[in-house]
Amino acid sequence: MMFDTKAKPTAAQRAYLVGVYFDTNNREEAASLLDELRQLVETLSIEVVHQELVRIQDASPRYFIGSGRAEGVAQQARDLGADVIVFDNDLTPAQQRNWEALSTLAVIDRQEVILDIFSQRAQTKEARLQVELARLEYSLPRLTRAWGHLSRQAGGLGAKGEGETQLETDRRIVRRHIDGVKSELQLVRSRRATQRKQRERLPLPHAAIVGYTNAGKSSLLRRLTGAEVLVADKLFSTLDPTTRRVELGNGQPLLLTDTVGFVRNLPHRLVEAFKATLEEAARADFLIHVLDASHPRVYDFYDTTMKVLEELGADTVKMVTVLNKVDRLEDPATIHALRLHFPDAVTVSVRSGFGLNELLERFAEQLSSRSTKVELALPLDRTELLSLLHRTGRVLRLEYGEGFASVVALVSPKVFARVQPFLVNRRPQAV
Repeated sequence: MMFDTKAKPTAAQRAYLVGVYFDTNNREEAASLLDELRQLVETLSIEVVHQELVRIQDASPRYFIGSGRAEGVAQQARDLGADVIVFDNDLTPAQQRNWEALSTLAVIDRQEVILDIFSQRAQTKEARLQVELARLEYSLPRLTRAWGHLSRQAGGLGAKGEGETQLETDRRIVRRHIDGVKSELQLVRSRRATQRKQRERLPLPHAAIVGYTNAGKSSLLRRLTGAEVLVADKLFSTLDPTTRRVELGNGQPLLLTDTVGFVRNLPHRLVEAFKATLEEAARADFLIHVLDASHPRVYDFYDTTMKVLEELGADTVKMVTVLNKVDRLEDPATIHALRLHFPDAVTVSVRSGFGLNELLERFAEQLSSRSTKVELALPLDRTELLSLLHRTGRVLRLEYGEGFASVVALVSPKVFARVQPFLVNRRPQAV
């Protein structure tokens, strides 16, 4: 049983957006966030009829903004034919109920928009469970909203009326469902941990592609590996991680994993819910941080991603910064400023292929400390070791002698431990 926070006899078609800020110095940031909210709402195929920026001194406990301004917003939303008011700011359950009573429209906030997008895009069982858990936890304190299908009826003074009893029952059902989802999610994660251990027996180096949503992460994975992954000009087009193998210029294999994109003000419950998906970043040998160089808020997007990585404990992992979409830049001053700000970044255009060879070389440099050049004399009955060298490293020379195979190869530390007994030269060379 799934508890939505609002009934949807007909899907919302027209939205009125509201962004609230306190300091005049933050007006530009608030406007940018409201534009991003527009993109999020349009991702749900909902038309935006108007977006309103409101400055306040202090938050009102009733409507978040002042009563007079709230009445004006509610009236304008109705006049424009909106059927939902969307706040860029987090609203308390009480504030949502007050707004819905005032406007007679559905009222939601940024969190609920992102939850709706995630619920549409999740494909794997784990991702669906993670989204369901986040939605249930979000909806629990909102069961009494006017637009919820579990409405509360008034009871007698000092007594529990029929509606109050039903509300308590509903809450118990939701809590029980949350416990069930958590148990199922734990089982799925246990299975995935087993699969990861099996994958780690094959000691291939691994990089995770991270960055702001719509920066070109999936496009990069597809261009480098030929992976058939969804590439769309939409926010959160990728939720489930995709891992593919690429051969670097020196012949060394590398696993690349595409991860979910980030947005500013990502609801904390979603950071928690998607830690299992994003933990690929924390476990990677290095990160590939993709930035949309053509976006005017590229620096803010960089900070957002780094903040989420810090929450995941992945901010100390080695990183290659990639400035994508440089083919869209025409102003030399902008390019110069980006290179000053990100002096070690690789500039690329995934669409045209510009800079991708340099990027692959940078990947190889990141793995240089993992590789050791060895000369081996492998018995002919140890073909599994030769197969391991071909799968996980780079075989530079292979010759067959009487009773053994003479091999020169680049190997990782894990593979080196397996083949060490067969070293010809006991002093391997680091490369």
